[in-house]
Amino acid sequence: MFRLTNLREILRYVPRFRDRTFVIAIDGAVVEDENFPNLLLDIALLRSLSIRVALVHGAAHQIRRYAEQVKIEPSNIDGTGVTDAPTLNVAISAANRVTHEILEGLSANDLRGACPNAVVAHPAGILGGVDRKFTGRVERVDVELLAALMERDIIPVIPPIGCDGVGHSYRLNSDAVAVEIARSLRAVKLIYLTGEGGIRGPGGVIRQMTIEEADAFLKKHRAELTNGAVTKLTHSIRAGKEGIERIHIIDGGEEEGLLSEVFSNEGIGTLIYTNEYQSIRPAQKKDIRAIYNLIRRGIQSEELMKRSRADIERNIADYFVFEVDKNPVACAALHTYPELGKAEFASLYVDAGYENKGIGGRLIAYAENVARSRGFGEFFCLSTQAINYFIQKGGFSLGTPDDLPPARRESYDRSNRRSQVLIKKLLA
Repeated sequence: MFRLTNLREILRYVPRFRDRTFVIAIDGAVVEDENFPNLLLDIALLRSLSIRVALVHGAAHQIRRYAEQVKIEPSNIDGTGVTDAPTLNVAISAANRVTHEILEGLSANDLRGACPNAVVAHPAGILGGVDRKFTGRVERVDVELLAALMERDIIPVIPPIGCDGVGHSYRLNSDAVAVEIARSLRAVKLIYLTGEGGIRGPGGVIRQMTIEEADAFLKKHRAELTNGAVTKLTHSIRAGKEGIERIHIIDGGEEEGLLSEVFSNEGIGTLIYTNEYQSIRPAQKKDIRAIYNLIRRGIQSEELMKRSRADIERNIADYFVFEVDKNPVACAALHTYPELGKAEFASLYVDAGYENKGIGGRLIAYAENVARSRGFGEFFCLSTQAINYFIQKGGFSLGTPDDLPPARRESYDRSNRRSQVLIKKLLA
């Protein structure tokens, strides 16, 4: 669990997010959860770090309860079906109540908030031959109004109700509204706080998916997901395709969950991201500390040969890193022996939180492509514990110490580790 005392982790992210906008979408059920006051404290912390915040809330939970009180059968709970007049009246009452509770909570945390009429809505119309009546769609967002509020340190609170230019109101799906708000404000993050937590697959909560992976997952597993998960995933995919780089789906009932998701690599829910989120790049001097810390863990487990920080600094040009959200979580090196046409793949280590995600294979492929592009004919590595991995995943075959370049053979004998030599011929 993330802890507020982990200030180093927070400060690493602050320069990247300062003066940028987060759109936080809160399900109605989360507003009534006992953790909601803690969420407001988390939002206060974001504001103290000069991160702009806009809140969008749902009201399905409250609509269901209000409908029971007035003894009507609501025609539409989540803003996607047909909304008749009685349901619209209940939706307006429920949404107003949720808005008030959020504004009340912001005041309790010395934060200013306002509910602007920034969402202009039109009727959804006739879809599939069915008149959706008072169900609406977002026509446009008054960006100037929202920006003016945030510039004055006022948090906009957007309900799932929109109005047109002639005084008619429409029930909106809050997840869809959140996408429109995030897109209009050019938010760097869209965060869905739900009562269900992240998207669940066969192995539990899926921590990370690209937009393409999320799209494929939804098509394959739609029937196995809850309605809430389908809606969140559908709109997350749309948000990513419309330019939002990071979309988070997390449990709004988990203490410090919002901070854990924003200020750590691992997070607690599901992150859906554009491809730029992860990348392999050559190491720089600023990466020396991160590489040393990764390799040190490998040394402690006897997976890697001992290397000092000075060794890494001296050979930093040989290293490359795998980044997640601009933080190195894996590293490797490519040492070359040009006179013999051989290149060594070395120092592979993946942080434990990112194991079994194919990162090691991508680093091998990257190094192999670099070696091939430089004209090397043979690729080799040494291993004590991952021999089968290199053979099965990397395409290496067993070699002997005699396959090593003389200088590398000398250090091999001196280490007395008796590592297995693995080789791979590179074809042009």
